[in-house]
Amino acid sequence: MMKKALFLCLAVLLLSCDRDAKTLQASGKLNTISVIIDDELWNGTIGDSIRNKFAAPVVGLPQEEPLFDINQYPLRLLEGYMTNSRNILLVKKERNAKFKIVSDEYAKPQHVFHITGANTAEILALLEKHTPEIIAKMRSTEIAEAQKYIDTSLLDVSRLNKKFGVTMHIPSGYSYVLQRPKFTWIKKEMVSGNMSVMLYSVPLKCLDKGNDAIRNIITMRDSIGNLYVHGRVSGSHMMTEGAYAPYFRQTLIDGRKTYETKGTWELKGDYMSGPFINYAIKDKSRNRILVVEGFCYAPSKDKRDLMLELEAIIKSIKFSSVKQKGKR
Repeated sequence: MMKKALFLCLAVLLLSCDRDAKTLQASGKLNTISVIIDDELWNGTIGDSIRNKFAAPVVGLPQEEPLFDINQYPLRLLEGYMTNSRNILLVKKERNAKFKIVSDEYAKPQHVFHITGANTAEILALLEKHTPEIIAKMRSTEIAEAQKYIDTSLLDVSRLNKKFGVTMHIPSGYSYVLQRPKFTWIKKEMVSGNMSVMLYSVPLKCLDKGNDAIRNIITMRDSIGNLYVHGRVSGSHMMTEGAYAPYFRQTLIDGRKTYETKGTWELKGDYMSGPFINYAIKDKSRNRILVVEGFCYAPSKDKRDLMLELEAIIKSIKFSSVKQKGKR
């Protein structure tokens, strides 16, 4: 009877510990990942591959900054404090080659990416195959984390809903600095710089002109910069820097086909510059393109995490439904 009672207590204790592990809050700096791998593998070709992939330079920044900051830990420390990281890459040698993703394995919210192989070649092959998926999930986790910080204190965006038919989550540190019938500029001042979000709408046909979306997007943003974004020097205005080709891809925002463009901007006639991220969203229900762009000027700061905040703000956008004429 005593053995049975002891077994019952032990089972309850184990269940309690498991529940505590599942409810542990994930933490850590934005854009940071924990790589759990033995030093022997980390100091060889596998470690080189991980660093080349996950600490590669971020696209669209004027200076090189890594995609993620990497903290490496040996396998024996797996049960230590690093298990509450939001993103964990676990690499080890085992008989069977496999890749799996476990959500909230040690904390919430969390993704643990398991990669195992019998030898170096198998592990490298799995890394090569699954890195795009891993990075996409890690980026999604970090966007969600940034949005949690944003939601603690929000700017009133009712005027955006009235003008553009959208809502967004924008921190209260931002303020409206310029408004025109189809254009709004929202800015946050920082020490030695600022961060901006701009919204403007153009006819749907503007994006498809000449069947060259990227050229049309650059033309649109340069036109807007010439109209509204001016520097300290008379006649200066914002334009896309021509020295580097912008990064361009298709994605979805709030279920709508969207063109994402990343690059650098400069003030023609002045000496200011910085990175931008531009989303041209096809809103067929209103026969328009809604362009939402984030850009920053921060010459003395790293810009990766600043741009993550702007991306998180933009990706919080929600479109309101279009009222049908003649219906109540």
